Amino acid sequence: MKHGILLASVAGACIAAPAAMAQQQAAAPQGGIESTGTHRSDDIVVTATALRQRADQTVTPVLTLNGDDLVHRRQATLGETLAGQPGVNFDNFGGGASRPVIRGQTAPRVQVLSDASQIQDASQVSPDHAVVTEPLLLQGIEVLRGPATLLYGGGAIGGAVNLLDSKIPTSLPTDGIEGAAEGRLGTADNEQSLVGGLTGSIGNFAVRVEGVARSSDDYRVPSRFGERHVDGSYNDTTTWSVGGAWVGERGYLGAAYTRQTSEYGLPGHSHDYEDCHPHGSSLHCGGHDHSHEHDHDHEHEHGGEEHEVPYVRLRSERIDIRSDYEDPLPGFERVRFRAGLTKYRHEELEHDEVATTFRNKAHDVRLELTHRPLGGLRGTFGVQHAKSDFSAAGVEAYLPESETTSTGLFLFETLQLGPVRLEAAVRQDWQRIETTLDRRAEHNPFSVSGAAIWESGSGYSLALSLARSQRAPTAQELFARGVHLATNTYEIGGASLGKETAHSVDLTVRKSLGDTHFTLGAYHQDFDGYIFARTLDRFEDFRLIGYTAQDASFTGIDGEIHHQFSPNLGLAVFGDYVRAKFKDDGGDLPRIPAGRLGARGDLRLGGFAIDAEYFRVFEQDRIAEYETRTPGYDMVNATVAYKLSLGQQAAELYVRGSNLTNALAFNHASFIKDASPLRGRNVVFGLRTTF
Repeated sequence: MKHGILLASVAGACIAAPAAMAQQQAAAPQGGIESTGTHRSDDIVVTATALRQRADQTVTPVLTLNGDDLVHRRQATLGETLAGQPGVNFDNFGGGASRPVIRGQTAPRVQVLSDASQIQDASQVSPDHAVVTEPLLLQGIEVLRGPATLLYGGGAIGGAVNLLDSKIPTSLPTDGIEGAAEGRLGTADNEQSLVGGLTGSIGNFAVRVEGVARSSDDYRVPSRFGERHVDGSYNDTTTWSVGGAWVGERGYLGAAYTRQTSEYGLPGHSHDYEDCHPHGSSLHCGGHDHSHEHDHDHEHEHGGEEHEVPYVRLRSERIDIRSDYEDPLPGFERVRFRAGLTKYRHEELEHDEVATTFRNKAHDVRLELTHRPLGGLRGTFGVQHAKSDFSAAGVEAYLPESETTSTGLFLFETLQLGPVRLEAAVRQDWQRIETTLDRRAEHNPFSVSGAAIWESGSGYSLALSLARSQRAPTAQELFARGVHLATNTYEIGGASLGKETAHSVDLTVRKSLGDTHFTLGAYHQDFDGYIFARTLDRFEDFRLIGYTAQDASFTGIDGEIHHQFSPNLGLAVFGDYVRAKFKDDGGDLPRIPAGRLGARGDLRLGGFAIDAEYFRVFEQDRIAEYETRTPGYDMVNATVAYKLSLGQQAAELYVRGSNLTNALAFNHASFIKDASPLRGRNVVFGLRTTF
């Protein structure tokens, strides 16, 4: 679907809004596309923490992306949006799916949350499954780099990404109504995107309506790749949401319904191996002569062109219920409630016929109570319950139908002793998995942590945290069996796998006051029984993998140093590096991102804002068995934005250029790195306005 004519119409409407709207005073931004301005991360209250601390007060290293910086960096997928942040990479799968990679780890050890509630989709099962979110509607992103198990369970043993949106109003708009609109055009993939949102109120009741329509073709790559485009890297997505809330002086209670439909291609998909099967720990592929013939001209049309690749047709419906309330009961400061109910389905089509269907019907309920200081202690305790009914049916149904139920109880306490604050947390989980194959598993992970943070009073702080975290294996790791062509693998689960235990130490040094501020982190994480997909055999590009457990360790550093030379000029250097290996033989773990080092600058001149960054991604030659080395590359990105004043309306024109040198870049963390290099030179033109 193309939106060219509609885009022009909306862009015109953005500038010439109705006179009645223009006369209204612009309200304080509620988020999403209304967000304006760039805030230092240490000024932001981190909602994903137990006590809503500022980023410079947290023991767990927290990275926040918000304001203009988020607006300019947003991409179609979550992983691409976060790429380039210290300690954060992504495992791209064309233009339709990418997951965040935090300090070398991704799903199922990195959990993506919607305002502290689990996103129940199928992205943890495979990298070709999209994370169901819409970056163009987010008001902020919080990245917890390091174990967040104590608050969010074993799925966050490597970190968590908390997505903040405005689908449920938390405050009443000024003068009863506020809104925003945005249009975007991209050159590398012919992106055409429209974004809009409106919040209105009557008395203490507020209603929010918002939506996005996006269309993009296969993205272009440098000619040195041998092809002009990555076939099957297109992405068409439509998302809309309607929500309402009662807002009082001490809090709010609200709900929202969100629906997302998407169609995107699957690059690197091959049918040459669909007859492959295991003989013990060896792989047998049609006698290894491949005499069988395949005729797979899919004749799927997109943008008037035929794409000889399979594609995904996705639909997700979600209901969110949220409430925050101050002084709910004697002795308590705050109560927070989150509930998400999801009905998810995606179909993988070949020849325009459904080959495999994945379904997930799930819910997640979370309640937190923060008590007032008691004997010097201040803290939060809570309960979380989640259930997922997951199924796969069709050609690639390598997972049995399963029901996963989990319940967790957690407690977090803090004690201030002069300039030192002590923290301690504990969490107990109970997980049960039942399958239609009459196979079941039960695990009861237990996690505990202790930490101390010293604050000098002059902006310097030093934080040290120790944690013992556990994660229960997933249904996929336990019971998978069958061909998975998206990743060119035959998967075999390990039904006897036990809990995965990580012992972590994290040291963070910060400076948050003055012209120079920085966050530098060093960490080490030892895993007992690290669960991974070991390659047992390989034929050409097809691998036989078996889920097994082996002790492993992750050691690394990441951070950023920023200096403000003047009110209008700032420069920063940033970088990250992680070394992941097995402890017994020193072998390397698969798909670990290479180290990076870069610099960025920001300049403000009148109504202009100019940001530019360069970073070097180094060669990754520490590779696992059956992997290949990935060459390094240089990345140059820049943004030029100009703010317009149209009476009482605010507007901004911006141009964001990425990969300006058109480097041929391969992502070592990707399952299909050789078939799907990163996007070539791309320029995005955007116009957004608020009223």
